[in-house]
Amino acid sequence: MRMVRIGIRIDASNHFIVTSMKHALHPVRLLATALLAGASVVAMAQTKELNLYSARHYQTDEALYANFTKATGIKINRIDADDAGVLARLKAEGAASPADVVLLVDAARLSLAESEGLFQPLKSVTLQQRIPAHLRSTDDGNGSQWFGFSTRARVIVYNKDAVKRADVDTYEELADPKNKGKVCTRSGSHPYNLSLFGAVLQHDGPAATEAWLKGLVDNMARAPKGGDTDQIRAVATGECAIALTNSYYLARLMRSTKPEDKAVMDKVGVVFPNQQSWGTHVNVAGGAMARHAKHRAEAVAFLEYLSSDEAQQYFANGNNEWPAVVTVKITGNPALEAMGDFKTDTLSVAQAGKSQVAVQQMLDRVGYK
Repeated sequence: MRMVRIGIRIDASNHFIVTSMKHALHPVRLLATALLAGASVVAMAQTKELNLYSARHYQTDEALYANFTKATGIKINRIDADDAGVLARLKAEGAASPADVVLLVDAARLSLAESEGLFQPLKSVTLQQRIPAHLRSTDDGNGSQWFGFSTRARVIVYNKDAVKRADVDTYEELADPKNKGKVCTRSGSHPYNLSLFGAVLQHDGPAATEAWLKGLVDNMARAPKGGDTDQIRAVATGECAIALTNSYYLARLMRSTKPEDKAVMDKVGVVFPNQQSWGTHVNVAGGAMARHAKHRAEAVAFLEYLSSDEAQQYFANGNNEWPAVVTVKITGNPALEAMGDFKTDTLSVAQAGKSQVAVQQMLDRVGYK
């Protein structure tokens, strides 16, 4: 059998061109060989993809992902679950996991995943320059394991007919006897609360924090239940008079056109606590490269894209979150604009997140369910 060597390339118009041929070959066979070679090249060019495990469940993120694919040609294969579901799946899959990038919506959850070895360090000049140090995990010399891409504030809402603003302008005042029987919250063990309580622990110390948590329990109008929106509605109806909520839940109600939501907002006021001390606690939604990522270059490209001006505006306008990149100015979100500027806590959110075990032990001791 005679061996035939053929050189083939594809020009800018995707035409197949024979660049060299050692021996003559039948035209039909030549065409078949060229088509097979071209198909292999095209198939290789179309394999750019990214496997994303996401706890973000906001419809506006669809445009975010679509724009990334349009800009880069990288296809996103997405699996959605809540944070606990994402982490359970990663642990169950182990080294066989196809996950490249993981998105979670809380610093406590991100810190937990890091401590369980589900992420890997990532060195990126772009991310280091654009994401402030206190909104990402500690750099151990090999890079940070996760980065926050949007922020939300843990604010206090109060019934304007029942409470004076000056009586709830700090987190510490929630445990003051003057507010006995007025407070409602979601579960103390919910990550949103664990992150806040972890920040209080870092600022005020163990003894003062445990006493504060006990005071919160003593001041409750009812047992903890529901989500943040439920707390806001409970304040409006008078079931309680004071509550904690993430700012984006409040912004959703502010932007709503429903009469019942407008009625709620007429009843409640909002405070950004601790403006005279360490500032209002902020939490993050963030992302990381999965421990066993197979598409590392695509993962880096996606995470860097999330820090772009375009993506940061999606976070702000799509889910009422503040951009993590300080140079990005919010445009087109009247609720965030109405909330105005405020002093934020610059404590490392990773440090607060890592305090969750100590906080949970305190919650158990004081009976905060």
